[in-house]
Amino acid sequence: MDPKLKRRIYAFYFAGVVNLALGLYMLVAGAAMLPRGTAMMLMLFFFGFAAVDFYFPKVLKQKWLDMQKQAEAQQRPPEVKSE
Repeated sequence: MDPKLKRRIYAFYFAGVVNLALGLYMLVAGAAMLPRGTAMMLMLFFFGFAAVDFYFPKVLKQKWLDMQKQAEAQQRPPEVKSE
């Protein structure tokens, strides 16, 4: 796999962990610092972005695999059909 793609995937996972930690922090301690509605909105915001951050690497991996399959298909000689 391309090193740039690997770094991007790891960056998404890292951001997902950070967003997950912030969402859990807002779940546990947010209501003590902020009004309940604001704390809930922030918690949902962080959990939403954590979900996106864990979803994007799967999409990137799938696109890379599809590109690899296309490249292999183009390198193979055309098949001769016999009837």
